[in-house]
Amino acid sequence: MNHSTHPYLDPELPVERRVADLLARMTLEEKAGQLFHTANTLAPGGELLAVPDAANGVRTAHELVVGRHITHFNLLNGTDPYEIALWHNRLQDLAADTRLGIPVTVSTDPRHGMFSSPAAGQAIERLSRWPEHTGIGAIGDVRLAEEYGDVVRREYTALGIRVALGPMADLFTDPRWSRGYGTFGEDPVTVANMTAAFIRGLRGGDTLGAGSVAAMVKHFPGGGPQLGGEDAHDPAHREQVYPGGLSRLHELPFDAAFRAGATQVMTYYGMPLAVPGWEEVGFAFNKPVVTDLLRGHYGFDGIVCTDWNVIESTMLAGDVFDAHAYGLEELTPARRLARALDAGVDQFGGDDCTELVVELVREGVVPEERIDASVRRLLREKFRLGLFERRRVDPEAAVRTVGSAPLREAGRRAQRRSLVLVQNTDALLPLSDGTGLRVYAEGLDRELVAAYGSPVTDVADAEVAVLRLRAPFEDRGTALSDWFHGGSLDFPEEVVEHVGAVAARVPTVVLVYLERPAVLTEIAGAATAVVGDFGAEDDALLDLVFGRCAPEGRLPFDLPSSMKAVEESREDVPFDTRSPLHRFGHHLSY
Repeated sequence: MNHSTHPYLDPELPVERRVADLLARMTLEEKAGQLFHTANTLAPGGELLAVPDAANGVRTAHELVVGRHITHFNLLNGTDPYEIALWHNRLQDLAADTRLGIPVTVSTDPRHGMFSSPAAGQAIERLSRWPEHTGIGAIGDVRLAEEYGDVVRREYTALGIRVALGPMADLFTDPRWSRGYGTFGEDPVTVANMTAAFIRGLRGGDTLGAGSVAAMVKHFPGGGPQLGGEDAHDPAHREQVYPGGLSRLHELPFDAAFRAGATQVMTYYGMPLAVPGWEEVGFAFNKPVVTDLLRGHYGFDGIVCTDWNVIESTMLAGDVFDAHAYGLEELTPARRLARALDAGVDQFGGDDCTELVVELVREGVVPEERIDASVRRLLREKFRLGLFERRRVDPEAAVRTVGSAPLREAGRRAQRRSLVLVQNTDALLPLSDGTGLRVYAEGLDRELVAAYGSPVTDVADAEVAVLRLRAPFEDRGTALSDWFHGGSLDFPEEVVEHVGAVAARVPTVVLVYLERPAVLTEIAGAATAVVGDFGAEDDALLDLVFGRCAPEGRLPFDLPSSMKAVEESREDVPFDTRSPLHRFGHHLSY
């Protein structure tokens, strides 16, 4: 191909000219392929998938790229930077050999945190490791949030990943919500500020460009107020509710995201109940939300993508993942597609049923002009990201960049800064460092503890105990309960009794991973000191306990005093639990 005969390949031409030229050359089938943003996995050695990944419902790379003309993929796996970069290049080479040579856009769920889930982001230890986003909210520094976004940008672009499926601009207004750890917390202003800063860091400049990662901010119009604090990934919990009438409050961080230049938005699964003017169907199908509110009120003209698999069922980690077409379960997949397109959606996450789009157009159900409107937005993003000019990455450079010492150290500093000293009775902390203090520890690496004190195996021999816990959750015997930790925030009775027994023998420090705002009332009543973390390595916690760093973090949400208070609170209202143990922003220092 040459620029004179294919103007869309000429980087000197305006983006809109290139979009118009390429769109005019596309067949209906090629247009349909752009409307799907589906999953992909790499094979061992960074090879393209040549045999379907049945456990995750993923077709071969050839079938998706060549057969279905799909050019947007969410990478599900991969741990080695060199192999991911190789896979990316091979996928781009496959796409380059198609009739129009449209480059692939690769995305991923979050990879930099400490918590890993097949359905919400698998952490890669080779990347720099950061606290979960609630920890960024606990630091509360917009400069740090932007720095974090910039680090993610640098590592992702080295791998060929150009779209981040995030950040979550949702408000953590119900303490039971299993996705809350991915938010910046409960306070709307903090969440708005952190969301905007992180997006600026991902962009890496004033405008989206060849060195940027595009943010797909989620989950519009705010996924936090799920009925009973449950999550809509489970079809048994479809409902999103607003007993406090605060639907507009949940839009505040999205407004900040749009002002910060977000170019992509993901809708949530939830089906809103009793919101004036909104339909009681999933947000992907909700025209008053997508067209009237998002497109109209907020003037958003970027890409709107559904959450994953709202059209057809698939497999995920060996289990059936039902189509999440809430309120429209009786419709055929084709009719769901038509409904979402009419609502204003551009792209379908997870699904790959391109033939249904072709069928809808040829049957006259959906005008081809409607498809063209979405394809223009999707092509425009590819051109802005410079994908036509920068099709490949350097695997050797990926190895040098990803998880490099400066980036890793930046993540470790953030881990330390995010830690919250919740309680410190009698100024127990910091413990004496380097004095051979006899330490009984649970949940921490014994060899690491030995670098700070003298570890003992019997609490009777200890001068102090340090116990590491994580916020409780209910094991409901399903894959979803493994991936999304919901249910009661009360610690099991045996855990409370054990902490009490240890604390009765020796001054006790409890370190608790606050994936959700645990009910710490009884634990705190027994312990001498309590430290909250939001995703931190053992040495980061021990550095704080032994005074090698000072506590800086502040609670990014209220800590409830009882489960009863949580159950009586309203799902959409922040800071609504009665008489919390500690308020948002609580912190101690030394």
